[in-house]
Amino acid sequence: MNWLLVVAGAMVGAPLRYLTDRAVQSRHDSVFPWGTFAVNVTGCLLLGLITGAAGPHVQLLLGTGLCGALTTYSTFSYETLRLAETGAGLYALANVGGSLVAGLGAAYVGVELAQAV
Repeated sequence: MNWLLVVAGAMVGAPLRYLTDRAVQSRHDSVFPWGTFAVNVTGCLLLGLITGAAGPHVQLLLGTGLCGALTTYSTFSYETLRLAETGAGLYALANVGGSLVAGLGAAYVGVELAQAV
């Protein structure tokens, strides 16, 4: 049963990641990977909310499944590496630093919001 919850969440999270990434990136004329940044920070916020407020089955469905498929460490790593390789080192550093600060901040805010409600 647990694996079905994870699969169901991932079936929504993966296409949502792709569509959100494309929608956000199409609005920015920059080499910075805004789409990946947006889905990763959003996923951190959602995961903070879910872990702070939901039971184990909802955590599997939305936390592991949806957020696991929505967020993407591999794409973040690849895009950061490509930025560095193409001479956009400052963008690469901004991506690493910004993702770390914004992701941790979003997760913290999510947990705090969940506990406040």
